Amino acid sequence: MTKAQASELIQAAMRARGVTFAQIAAAMERPAAWTAAAIFGQHPFTEDDVAKLYTLLPNLEPDLRDTLTAIPSRGALDAPVPTDPTIYRLYEVLLVYGPALKALIHEEFGDGIMSAINFKLDVQRVPDPGGDRVEITLNGKFLPYQWG
Repeated sequence: MTKAQASELIQAAMRARGVTFAQIAAAMERPAAWTAAAIFGQHPFTEDDVAKLYTLLPNLEPDLRDTLTAIPSRGALDAPVPTDPTIYRLYEVLLVYGPALKALIHEEFGDGIMSAINFKLDVQRVPDPGGDRVEITLNGKFLPYQWG
């Protein structure tokens, strides 16, 4: 079974039981963003995570364990340019602001990158009189380039 197939089965079980990503994250004692990404196949679950997932979603097929604990091929999209509107807008943010973010990181930290391996992500709703806003926090460790 592929990670994508496992993800579809988990999401179907979530809908059937009325369980949210936040509820699964709380049961696993994991961040919601990490948990959602893991369900979408971007992180491997631990055996403990899988046990907690089966407790919340007992209607899941029992043969998902190996797929869920396997190390994934991360970052793969179905198309070079995403077509889902929400994902495309995040892609657009990086197209518009990516060079500025890179320059600001280099200005503040020097020559290096923000790690997506040692990384934290959070999504919050921020009330606003003009309509609620989405606040996304990307928090990655700075890794300087090392030559030689």
